[in-house]
Amino acid sequence: MSRLADYVQNGRTFYVSITGLKPRGPWAYLLFLRHAIPSKIQADRAPGILFSEVRRINKIEHTLTAWESREAMRAYISSGAHLKAMKAFRRIATGKTIGYEARELPSWDEVPRIWQEKGREY
Repeated sequence: MSRLADYVQNGRTFYVSITGLKPRGPWAYLLFLRHAIPSKIQADRAPGILFSEVRRINKIEHTLTAWESREAMRAYISSGAHLKAMKAFRRIATGKTIGYEARELPSWDEVPRIWQEKGREY
């Protein structure tokens, strides 16, 4: 059983993060990938990660992650490849993010709606 499934089965809360970014153009998309790929690798290996997946929906690059805690997610975003990506973000893309405590992971059908309705401009 995956660690996330264990959390869900036992009714434990975890921290969900949804991000959606739109690169500013073709050149910016290449720069985006230059940062996104190492950030994804970092996320997959980060302490406290329970789930990490990316999808392109309606030309928006979305990430959906689940963490043991908000603190685990904050440690990830403030270090390594992700920190470098955040520093380059404004030149590369526009977007929004949302994070919240949950007992179940939203489906990919729900992600764009949650992101659009509740996301905070980055």
